[in-house]
Amino acid sequence: MTALALRSLRHRLPAVAATFVAALLGTAMMASFATLLESAGGASGEDQELLIIMGGVVGGWDALIVLFSVASTVGIIADQRIREASLLRTIGALPRQVRAMIVYEAAVVTVVAAAAGAAIASIGGPALFDALQRGNLITSSSTYAGGPASLLAAAGIVALVSTVAAGISSRRATRGPAAFSLRQAEVPARGLRWWRVAIGVGLVTSGLVSAVITITVTGKSDDAYAAMQTSGSASIVVGVGLATLAPLLLRLLARPLRPLLGGSGSGHLAALNTTRRAYLLAGMLAPVIVLISGAVGTLLMVGIDSRTLTAAGDPEGVGDTITTINSVVLGMVCLFAAIMVVNAGVAVVSQRRPELDRLWRLGATSDQLRTSIVMEAAMVAAIGILLGLLGSTATAVPYSIVRHEGLIPNGQLWLAPLIAGLAAVLAVGSAWGAQRRPAR
Repeated sequence: MTALALRSLRHRLPAVAATFVAALLGTAMMASFATLLESAGGASGEDQELLIIMGGVVGGWDALIVLFSVASTVGIIADQRIREASLLRTIGALPRQVRAMIVYEAAVVTVVAAAAGAAIASIGGPALFDALQRGNLITSSSTYAGGPASLLAAAGIVALVSTVAAGISSRRATRGPAAFSLRQAEVPARGLRWWRVAIGVGLVTSGLVSAVITITVTGKSDDAYAAMQTSGSASIVVGVGLATLAPLLLRLLARPLRPLLGGSGSGHLAALNTTRRAYLLAGMLAPVIVLISGAVGTLLMVGIDSRTLTAAGDPEGVGDTITTINSVVLGMVCLFAAIMVVNAGVAVVSQRRPELDRLWRLGATSDQLRTSIVMEAAMVAAIGILLGLLGSTATAVPYSIVRHEGLIPNGQLWLAPLIAGLAAVLAVGSAWGAQRRPAR
C-alpha cells in the first residue's frame, strides 16, 4: 500500500496541490508567529509583553484558522477517495490497508509542505520582527531569537493535525461493507458526527460568551483596550465554529433557495447538488465563512477604535501601536483565508469528473454542466456571506456598544459589501477555473 500511495500521488495533482498549498502557507504563518514567541524569552519589559501578545495571543488566532483550513482541505481530499477505497476493498484490500494508504499519502504531502513552510518562516519570522522594530513597536535593544525549536514545533503541529484529519476521513471512507461504500460514494448524504457538532457549537458558544463579557465586564473597565481583548477574537472563533457546522448549515439554508434556481436545467442541477452533496460543497463554504467573519468583524472593530478613542482615553499613547498590530495580523490572516477560498474551490470541483461524465451521458450538455458548477459556487458563496456577516457581529456589535456607537457602527459599513464581493469573486472564479477540465 505504501508503493501504491506514492504512485497515486502523481495521478491526483490537483488534490496534492491543494493539500500542499494549505500546509505550506499554514506552516509559514504559524511558524513566523511562533518565532516571535521564542524571541520573547530574551526580551524584557514592554518588548517582551508585546512579543508574547503577537506570538501567543495573535498567533493563537492565526493558528486556529490555519489548523482548521489544513484539516478541512485534507478532509475534502480524503472524502473524495470513498469510491476508490471501496473498489480497492472489492479486489481484496483490507480496510486498515486502505486507511493506511490514505493517511500515508496525506502525511507525505504535508510533511514536505510543512518543511518548506518552516523554511519560508525562517525568513518570514525575522522579517516580521524587523517590521515591528521599524514601526517602533519594539526597541532596538531586543534581538531576534527564533530558531529551530519554534519552526519545528509549528511544522510538527500542522503535520500532526493533517494526519489526524486524514485518519478520521479514511475511517469514513472504509466504514461498512465495500458495496455500501460504493453506494455512499454516489449518494454522499449523511449527517455530521456528534463530536463535530459539539466542537462547532462549543466554538460558537465561546465566541458569544466573549461578546457578552465584552458588554457586561470588560467594556466597563478603566482600561480602554480591555474590551478589545475579549471581543477581538470573537468573530474568528464564531466563524470557525459556523464553518465546522458548514455541511448542516448548507443543507438547511440551500433548500429555500432551490426554487430560485430551478427554472433551467443548469439551475436544477445546481440546486439539487447543493443540498444532495452538501457535505462535499461545505468544503468550499467553510473558508468563505471564516474570511468574511474574521475580516469584517476585525476591520469594523479597528474602525470603531480609531473614531472613538481620544487622547484622554489613551494616556499611554498605545493606540497607534495596537492599530498597526491589528492591521499587520489582519492582512496576513485575510490573505491566507482568501487563498484558502480559492484552494478549497479547486479541491472540491477538480475531482468531479466521474459525476459530470455520468450526467453528460444522461443528456446534460457541457455548457449546462459548467454553468451548474458556477451556480453552485454562487449559491455557496451567498450562504457563506450570510453566515460570515452573522459571525462578524460577535466582534463588531459588542465593541460598538461599549464604545457608545450603538448596535450598528457609525462608519465604514462599506467594508462588509466590499469583502463579501471579494469572497464571492474568489469562490465563483475558482470554481469557474477548476470546472473547465472536469466538465470538458
